[in-house]
Amino acid sequence: MTTDAVDAPSGRSASFTVLTTGYTLSTGPGVAATVSYVTDGGRHVVVDPGMVAHRDRILGPLAELGLTADRVTDVVLSHHHPDNTLNVGLFGEATVHDHKAEYRADQWLDRDADGHALTPSLRLIATPGHSPEDITLLAGTPDGVVAFVGDLWWRPNGPVEDPVSPDQAVLRASRERVLAVADVIVPGHGAPFRAADALL
Repeated sequence: MTTDAVDAPSGRSASFTVLTTGYTLSTGPGVAATVSYVTDGGRHVVVDPGMVAHRDRILGPLAELGLTADRVTDVVLSHHHPDNTLNVGLFGEATVHDHKAEYRADQWLDRDADGHALTPSLRLIATPGHSPEDITLLAGTPDGVVAFVGDLWWRPNGPVEDPVSPDQAVLRASRERVLAVADVIVPGHGAPFRAADALL
């Protein structure tokens, strides 16, 4: 079985909404994370609730979807840089997922994120490169697989060479792993884009 067949979520019932589209100093007035909402099978997932101009940039769009912060069941942190994690405390009832564990209230459950399924349509894979701890959430939707990659790509046009990556070869290998399965990529600081348009 090929890696992409192993990585692909078995289900195709998830849906997603970008709550706020992020930017970096080169594309905006400061730094903001792209924060997304994904739902499947009763799970309400927020991805990378990081830096934004005001927390209403996260909570307002959730409210428009009929959700309050305490109804969010899961938070996925693609990595532990503050610009992607700063507002995780808004979701006190959620289970928080990172590369090595799940956290809820005072409980810490060690587990490897690589291959961990939240539902048949929501799967985590390890994608180190921007940092050693990077993970990607793969969401199987009726229109294809959407990859929430954190800063594996910052925005649709790269950067090709990540200036903070400890190992560009590892970064490229993780990008190739994502591209083997994804139809759409949601980057850490920009709008979603087609995987076919991704820069390696």
